[in-house]
Amino acid sequence: MPRIRKPRKGSMGVWPRRQVKGVAARVRSWPAAKDAAPLGFAGYKVGMTHLLITDTKKTTLTKGSSVFCPATIIECPPIRVAALNFYKTMDNNKMLVGSVFAAQADKELGRKLIVPKTQKKSIDGITDFDDIRLLVHTQPKLTAIGKKKPEAFELALGGKKDEKLAKARDVLGKELKVSEVFRAGQQLDLHTITKGKGTQGPIKRFGISIRRHKSEKTKRGPGTLGGWSAQAHFMYRVAHAGKMGHHQRTEYNKWILKIGSDAKEVSPAGGFQHYGLIRNDYLLLRGSVGGPSKSMVRMVVAQRPNRRAGPEAPPIEYLSKRS
Repeated sequence: MPRIRKPRKGSMGVWPRRQVKGVAARVRSWPAAKDAAPLGFAGYKVGMTHLLITDTKKTTLTKGSSVFCPATIIECPPIRVAALNFYKTMDNNKMLVGSVFAAQADKELGRKLIVPKTQKKSIDGITDFDDIRLLVHTQPKLTAIGKKKPEAFELALGGKKDEKLAKARDVLGKELKVSEVFRAGQQLDLHTITKGKGTQGPIKRFGISIRRHKSEKTKRGPGTLGGWSAQAHFMYRVAHAGKMGHHQRTEYNKWILKIGSDAKEVSPAGGFQHYGLIRNDYLLLRGSVGGPSKSMVRMVVAQRPNRRAGPEAPPIEYLSKRS
């Protein structure tokens, strides 16, 4: 018999399907950490490959054997700490009470931010604060994607207030490498901007079924617009054509399989299609990552890591370098 129960098409968890304004994802929450260290990083999506890894889990049927694993390569040029932002909690909101910029700013940062020529405040002059964030920017000029304008964003710090202040004072104006923030075997939450698809119909946009060939008016459309019969009135839940893609999405618990610096270990002979050559440190993440090639990926320490994943990265037996 046919199924008489069918869930509605189109998740309301991501409603409204609105395109984001910029190309950089926002991070609205940070995990709590004991160590005084940055809790995130950013890189550029290179492409995908596949691996053969040794299954090191204790309670799987494939324990000790080779397992196929898709992986995504993220190039991670060093990020530079441009400023420190001091926040005070007022009425359950974080209010910015002061910013201290580094003495020497990268000349490319002026493409993104208005860099003050003189320092109005010092680190020692700001005493009434509750939290410190690092204002960092990427360095796409070190990559082969053909871009100079950096992306600027904040990074939270772990640890107590005094430890955050000491760490922030130490890294102001310096570069941070991905190997100083993450380690192999760690789990990350990824914040990305998906590929833009333009205007699409309800079949592709919501996944509704194509109607039978004798249906009235159209096949690739909803069967009914609902019970509202007034002029131009229908529920927003009804599947309709519209803009699709270029949304912000978050993926949880992406496993770091490897952190490397030698691009020859993962690069094809002619470089990656739609990207080019890797010139900096890179990450190998298990599975796929949202967004097109050359797009920025914001990575944050996992808030709810999967306990079944091991603390160490599995051994890699084979890595495909076919283009």
